[in-house]
Amino acid sequence: MNLYQLGDLKKNLPEMRPGDTVRVYERVPEEKRKKSQVFEGILISRKHGKGINATFTVRATLGGVGVEKTYPLHSPLIEKIEIIKKGKARRAKLYYLREKSERKIRKKLRSKMVEKTKNLKEETKSGNKEEK
Repeated sequence: MNLYQLGDLKKNLPEMRPGDTVRVYERVPEEKRKKSQVFEGILISRKHGKGINATFTVRATLGGVGVEKTYPLHSPLIEKIEIIKKGKARRAKLYYLREKSERKIRKKLRSKMVEKTKNLKEETKSGNKEEK
């Protein structure tokens, strides 16, 4: 890699994969102060590797309308990226989610958070049966 590409790379980035539900905190410059804005959605693609040109695209449905934002991975305007749920996707680019409804998207991407809650429900049911 060239030196200019190594310039301002961020070190504390989480391990994100397509299918994950992420929350992106970005700084929005206003007239007098800087405001922090949050965008939460499903990560549908990562492009251009891990270098200075790397980008990722997040899709969310806001008010019944699908909204996609593409962020530079190492942008100084991004304060932090949180991973809310880890999704299991079998593709690298999830562009087919653009045509699907939210219910179908949840069904298509099996998330680990959902599996944990299922296991807890099963344990509580089996525990209640033993007490009776």
